[in-house]
Amino acid sequence: MTTTPRQPSIAIELALLVALATLWGGSYTFIKLGVATIPPITLIAARTAIAGLLLLVIMRMRGVTMPTDRATWRRFIFQACLNSVIPWTLIAWGERHVDAALATILNSAGTIFTFLLTTAITRHEAASPRKLFGVISGMAGICLIVGVDAFRDLGQGIVAEVTIVAATICYACAAIFGRSFKGLDPMAPAAGSLIAGAAILVPLSVAVERPWTLSPSTTSLAALLALAVFSTAAAFAIYFRLIQTLGSVGTTAQAYLRVPIGVALSVMLLGERLSPTAWIGLACVVIGVAAMTIPARRVATA
Repeated sequence: MTTTPRQPSIAIELALLVALATLWGGSYTFIKLGVATIPPITLIAARTAIAGLLLLVIMRMRGVTMPTDRATWRRFIFQACLNSVIPWTLIAWGERHVDAALATILNSAGTIFTFLLTTAITRHEAASPRKLFGVISGMAGICLIVGVDAFRDLGQGIVAEVTIVAATICYACAAIFGRSFKGLDPMAPAAGSLIAGAAILVPLSVAVERPWTLSPSTTSLAALLALAVFSTAAAFAIYFRLIQTLGSVGTTAQAYLRVPIGVALSVMLLGERLSPTAWIGLACVVIGVAAMTIPARRVATA
């Protein structure tokens, strides 16, 4: 009597998908709590260093080795700048002046900017009517959030929101550049870029913010650990498992799941409130990202 290997349960994989969306959606709440007493550069330097070391441990447990050639590490450094050093620092600074819920919504438009950049530069994706609708809906949501605040407040609030949108554009560039890592174990560029990012940010933190002079609160330290361990290292580990089980298209579902989850967490844990216009903007962004990421066959079936 022969037995066939057990396939991963779809219920488990979907639960992991929701967990991934929760971990990434909750990162904005952790950042908000962290920057209360930890400066942005120091917070992100610690996040990248802790998460990078944890991913190296996971890779070692899996028997995956890191590349050692200089060319690959130069690409890791460039990817780090696009995917963590610049955007994470911008978001951390921005969340000193705007709510975590707004940061979650604004930063969720990475899929939209990725499509716009690929259409304008690499042109490897077809501009279907559904994707164009997603772009229009998502951009309308961003304009509803940022535009109204621009007329109401010309101070640091609008600057912070524009900064978070700039971080989103960095993510889009990182997604396009990340295609160059084909042939490597997917966790290698994640760990490599985090280690490279830490190598840039730690000296910068020492020079600019002098972390030894800080007195961070217990809440900020706990938020930093949660951000590094759960929302970065654990989230990456889950992400790469889902790439193998649900596929890259199925895994992108977290892009529109994490927005309402992230907003709900910031409302429940931080007591934040969204304006009526921001709620409309949230709906537009979720619809836009969903239109960009749900496979065409699934939409037709629905």
